[in-house]
Amino acid sequence: MTGVRDVRLLVIAGAVWGAAFASVLWPDAATAIAVALWCVSATACGWLCAARGRRARRAAVPLLAIALGLGAAVSTHVGLAAPARGELTALVARAGRVVEIDGVVSSKVRPLRDALWFEVEITALRVGREQRAAAATVTVSVERDALAGAALDLGSTVALRGGARAADPGDRAVLVLFADRGSVVRGPPHVLGVMSDLRDGFVHDVAAGLPEPGAGLLPGLAVGDTRAVSADLDAAMKASSLTHLTAVSGANCAIVTGLAFALAALIRLPRWARVGAALAALGGFVLLVTPEPSVVRAATMAVIAMLGLLLGRAGAGAAALGGAAIVLLLLDPWLATSFGFVLSALATGALLLLAGPLARGLERWLPRALALGIAVPLAAQIACAPVIVLLAPAVPVYGVVANMIAAPAAPLATVVGMLACVLQGVPVVADGLAAIAWVPSAWIAQTAVLFSGLPTASVPWWGGAAGFASLALVGVWVVIVLVRPETVPARLRRAAGASLAVVVGVVSGSTALTGVAGPLTAPTSWSVALCDIGQGDAVLLRSEGAIALVDTGPEPERLASCLNRLGVGRIDLLVVTHFDLDHVGGIAAVSGRVDTALHGPLGADGAQWLAHVDEARLVDASNGMSGVLGGAAWRVLWPRPESRAFPEGNDASVVLEIAGGGIPRSLLLGDLGASSQSALRATGGVSGRYDVVKVAHHGSADQDAELYRIARPALALIGVGADNDYGHPAESILAELRAIGATVARTDEDGLVLVGQGEDGVPWVWRERPRESEPAEALDDDASARSRERR
Repeated sequence: MTGVRDVRLLVIAGAVWGAAFASVLWPDAATAIAVALWCVSATACGWLCAARGRRARRAAVPLLAIALGLGAAVSTHVGLAAPARGELTALVARAGRVVEIDGVVSSKVRPLRDALWFEVEITALRVGREQRAAAATVTVSVERDALAGAALDLGSTVALRGGARAADPGDRAVLVLFADRGSVVRGPPHVLGVMSDLRDGFVHDVAAGLPEPGAGLLPGLAVGDTRAVSADLDAAMKASSLTHLTAVSGANCAIVTGLAFALAALIRLPRWARVGAALAALGGFVLLVTPEPSVVRAATMAVIAMLGLLLGRAGAGAAALGGAAIVLLLLDPWLATSFGFVLSALATGALLLLAGPLARGLERWLPRALALGIAVPLAAQIACAPVIVLLAPAVPVYGVVANMIAAPAAPLATVVGMLACVLQGVPVVADGLAAIAWVPSAWIAQTAVLFSGLPTASVPWWGGAAGFASLALVGVWVVIVLVRPETVPARLRRAAGASLAVVVGVVSGSTALTGVAGPLTAPTSWSVALCDIGQGDAVLLRSEGAIALVDTGPEPERLASCLNRLGVGRIDLLVVTHFDLDHVGGIAAVSGRVDTALHGPLGADGAQWLAHVDEARLVDASNGMSGVLGGAAWRVLWPRPESRAFPEGNDASVVLEIAGGGIPRSLLLGDLGASSQSALRATGGVSGRYDVVKVAHHGSADQDAELYRIARPALALIGVGADNDYGHPAESILAELRAIGATVARTDEDGLVLVGQGEDGVPWVWRERPRESEPAEALDDDASARSRERR
């Protein structure tokens, strides 16, 4: 059982993590934070020296002094690095963001769509004629066919050129480089080259010959290489909370060191030799799987445990975890913002500190083995879920059950698969071992597919700080309810139980309304839907079962809610008109669900946003493109590739026209301003009248009135947030729409808006928040283009 002494290092680690987190997010304040912490730590040390007696020495002051001192050291590290990092950022900003770098690849190479993403420890940086030596980390994105030379992997020497921008606050990388050309000067040297060849051979030769879906997953389970995992399986693993099985962490390191130690003991080596063999095996394993943050955390913890064993002072796991976190944060404070590092540490801490009490509490109702089987994944989910919602604002419903079924198969896949990878020099043995490892790998893959396909596989949750805090509080309530009654006061238990019941009721009800029962709360015969996603655009088009989504709004959770309510699953065509946050910020909600993505000019950030739909076929939109959606035909009217006046942003938004197959003739104008609308009008592409027009730029005042007079919409749709700060929609465009006889539907007042066609071909409009119909005289007299209200 973990005692008070065992968690002291965890307390110190928490203080160090807090100091590191604050310092890397606000590097300009790092020096001030360090000075403040040094002063308080020195004060505590002075008080301790002046105090007399055992009681003073047993008080929390020594722990406080150590924690603050180590926190001050980590903040000092960040403060000393800040000037050099700031100088590089300023240099790139002055140079127009085009730079050349030389360096060494320091991370795993991750393929996302047509680009490769990795980190480089640079040795030199050139801006124009200016060249300087530099020691910093740069995140690189480069298209596959833009690289020439040797193999690209951990340890490769590269020379790259492209546009750069400052990295986000908290990133270890100083810059993000979008390389347009480069070369791999030298492949991974020495042992790194051997490990790279082993990984490549395992993925492309050994595992590739096995049936899917287990074949693609096996390298991920064995050596953390997920290159062969399909987009659909990756989405299923995320939805069923099983992705941690392909993230090499503590369990894998424990297996490797344990096996090496046991084999050394079997041949009766002395203790120092057993520890040496275990550490050597661990080092080789880390190089094989690449030293990602979670791997480094697990390996450091294993090293501490092995050294304790060598010295005859085997300690508790909590102390090893705390010691590993402290050492790593002192060496690399930017790990404090690494999701991989944080999730790995939280999951390990939950298994050490929380799984036991939960299992003992569950034993009141369940057999001991089953109670422990539930407690382990439940503890990990309680600890990690608040952090995961910062990445994806949803909670897997079946995560605990899926882990209970799949996780026991992981050790066999890991051990046997790793042996198959290492023994590729003996093909018969490697193939046989891979075939054995494929069985648990396929079991895990099928488990993920099964649970991700169940109704309501995940429920939407708030994102950001609100989502983190609320889900953490729910986790606390779950723990209070499940642990043994004597552990917590009865009044607190009753309050937690009541609060948990309210949360379950609210989430279940809202999930039913937006999920299974969602389509029952609105007409099902819609063909155009304007989602209520706040200040932004998200328009759904449906014809004969085929679905198009034009823009995704600013937040994934709000888009996911709309899709669930309307029963939309697969997206046949995603149109990203341009890459402003209010049009693309919700794209994570359709990750793994898009067949084709049509997009406007990429600009600086487009490639990063499209990485969320890296499984889709990407098409750069330009006028004249056309296609079909079910029984409807669509064409792109804007942008024109020959135009240099509107290179990216609002005025280069994709403008789409679509009609037929049950979809009223519709025109979606993106965020075009008056000048680009005038240029569009001059092309002659907008002609005849439209049943539906999606008004440009949320109804801003920057409009070309003549374009709307030509289009003469029966219905004008405006995606706009309530009480927005932009004055949208402007009274000038509303007056113009009224003057041409258009009915206006806007999400800030009407909520979700649905449009369809009756059997007579006359369009109708349904509003989530009904209001009195607009006067009949405000509607056009032409029945084929007239809009009528549907209650």
